[in-house]
Amino acid sequence: MPKISSDTLWEQAAAEIHSRDAAGGEEDRGEAVSERTVFLMGSKTGGKTSILLRCLDRDEPSKPTLALEYTFGRRARGHNTPKDIAHLWELGGGTSLSDLVQIPITAVCINSLSIILILDLSKPNALWETMEKLLQAAQNQLDKVSSQAQQAQKAKHQPPVHSAARVFPKDYPDRELISPFPVPLLIIGSKYDIFQEFDSDKRKVVCKTLRFLAHYYAASLIFTNIKSESLMSKTKSFFSHLAFGLDKGITVSCDSTKPLVIPAGSDSFSQIGSPHTTDVDITSLHAKNPKDLWKKVYKRVFPQENTSEQRDLKDPAKDPQYSELQIDAMRAQKDQELEQYKRNASKSWKGLELET
Repeated sequence: MPKISSDTLWEQAAAEIHSRDAAGGEEDRGEAVSERTVFLMGSKTGGKTSILLRCLDRDEPSKPTLALEYTFGRRARGHNTPKDIAHLWELGGGTSLSDLVQIPITAVCINSLSIILILDLSKPNALWETMEKLLQAAQNQLDKVSSQAQQAQKAKHQPPVHSAARVFPKDYPDRELISPFPVPLLIIGSKYDIFQEFDSDKRKVVCKTLRFLAHYYAASLIFTNIKSESLMSKTKSFFSHLAFGLDKGITVSCDSTKPLVIPAGSDSFSQIGSPHTTDVDITSLHAKNPKDLWKKVYKRVFPQENTSEQRDLKDPAKDPQYSELQIDAMRAQKDQELEQYKRNASKSWKGLELET
């Protein structure tokens, strides 16, 4: 029996969905259900699940995310109207499982996809590496699926599909200097309650660096704390904007002594200024471009932790994040029994060899 590739099955499923949309879209456009995809990723134990549950108004305890988890949210636009759907993916493990971005980022959803990057403000020494690795993994996958979609359309001699590239107005701040992320991006700085106790100079470095990165990627930026109703309300507004297309509000706060709240397009490089540093000679850093300069300055102030150990941990059963006392004890017992069986089997084979 010939083997059917999974890619072919996915393409067939996507084609079927698009054909159904085309057939029914003209009949009842006013009642059409909106479906969007939101992909959450970020710092390990950075509070992604807790923030997501609060944004969905779910009163349940958060649990460690096992690799990649899916849920969904629904919201009615009015009385007796179909509910819009948000497909929600959450990546666990920090940067160690970044290869899994290929599951939620597909050609089927690329035009309705948004990404939320949650960075743990209480661990600035892991912040840049986490941001860089996860955004690069997502960018690579977005480029890959966009290219595949374009090639598929050319092969079928069909008009090219709409690109996932975002369009900005001519008056967007620093339009010619930024490098917008391919899909809408929201950066959330979590655990602000711990971060606000940091030394003021260190807070300024983190705040200005994240402001630069958010503006560079044309992303929104907000600091939050799940213990603060006010901050979570603002965070929920940003989330609902991505998940359901609701208004995200007009609140803007760029003061480093307060939680940052900066919608995309509300900042500029002139307002952000140069990297905040008191003991680093910027001219000695030999940066290739502005982003590289900010990276070098940030790493001088906050040397980044080595994440190679996380990347080398291939077996989730050995990851302390997923520990279960009773299951681990039973696993250890079975491992010992297996080793004893291997030793006994080895002795038996040696005995047979001597007898022959």
